[in-house]
Amino acid sequence: MNKQHAHNGHQYFDYILKYLFLFIGSIITAIGLELFLVPNNIIDGGVVGLSIMGSYLTGLPLGAFLTVLNIPFLYLGYRHIGKSFVISSVFAIICLSGWTSVFVPIAEVTDTPFLATVFGGIITGLGVGLIIRNGGSLDGTEMVAIILDKKSVFSVGEIVMFINLFILSGAGLIFGWDNAMYSLVAYFIIARTIDVVIQGLEESYAVMIVTSCYDLVADKLVNELGRGVTLLHGEGGYSGETKKILYCVVTRLEIDKLKTTVLDVDDMAFVTIYKVNDIIGGRFKK
Repeated sequence: MNKQHAHNGHQYFDYILKYLFLFIGSIITAIGLELFLVPNNIIDGGVVGLSIMGSYLTGLPLGAFLTVLNIPFLYLGYRHIGKSFVISSVFAIICLSGWTSVFVPIAEVTDTPFLATVFGGIITGLGVGLIIRNGGSLDGTEMVAIILDKKSVFSVGEIVMFINLFILSGAGLIFGWDNAMYSLVAYFIIARTIDVVIQGLEESYAVMIVTSCYDLVADKLVNELGRGVTLLHGEGGYSGETKKILYCVVTRLEIDKLKTTVLDVDDMAFVTIYKVNDIIGGRFKK
C-alpha cells in the first residue's frame, strides 16, 4: 500500500512539474515574440507566423489568432495523437495567448532587425522547446504534415518546410522582403534552439562494434571509458559465421577516445556511430 501511495505521489509530482514547464515555456515564448520578433515585423513559421500576420492586418490580439487558428489542428491531434497531447497543447496555447497580451504594452527591447532576429529566435525557440519536450505544441502544421506524410512521397520535414515557405512568402508581401529574409533566419534559429532544448546540450551517440576481440574491447570500454557495454549475438550475412556485437552509448566528447580504444585492440574492427535523441533509464550519465 505504501509503495502504491509513493507511486501515485510520484505521478502527481511529475504531472505538476510538466504543467509548470508548459507554463514557463509559454512565458518565454511570449517574451521572444512580443519583445523581439513582433515589434520588428519578423515572424516564425506555422500557426504562430500566420497569427502574427493576422494580428498585424486586423489589429486584433495575437492571442486570439493563436487560439482560433489552432482549433482545427487540435481536433486532428486528438484523433491522431491522443487526449494527453491535446490537453497539454490547449494549456500551453491559452497560457501563451494570455502572456502575449501581458507583454504587448511593454516597449520593444531593440529596433535593430538583426538583433531582434537572433535574440528573438533563441528566446522563442527555448520556450517552444520546453513546451514540446513536455508533451505540448503551439503549431498545428506538424500534425498536418504527419497526416499528409502517410498519403504522399514527402517526409514530415519536407512538408513542414513547404508549408512554411508559403507562410514566409506571405510575410514578404505584407512586411517586405527584407523582413521575410529576417523571418527565414529567425525560423532556422528557432528550429535549432528547439533541437538543443529537446536533445540537450550534450549530444549522445550509440555505437555498435563488430570485432573478434569483443571481450578485450568490452573490458577496455568499461574500465577506461567507464561505459556499460551490452553484448549482442549476430551472424555474418555472407559467411554465416557467428559474431559478437558490442553496443554502448557515449557522449560527443568520448567519440575519439572510443575509436582509439577499439582500434588499439583490433584494427580490423567494424564500428558504426549514430546520434541518439534521448536516453531513458539504465546507468548512463552524461
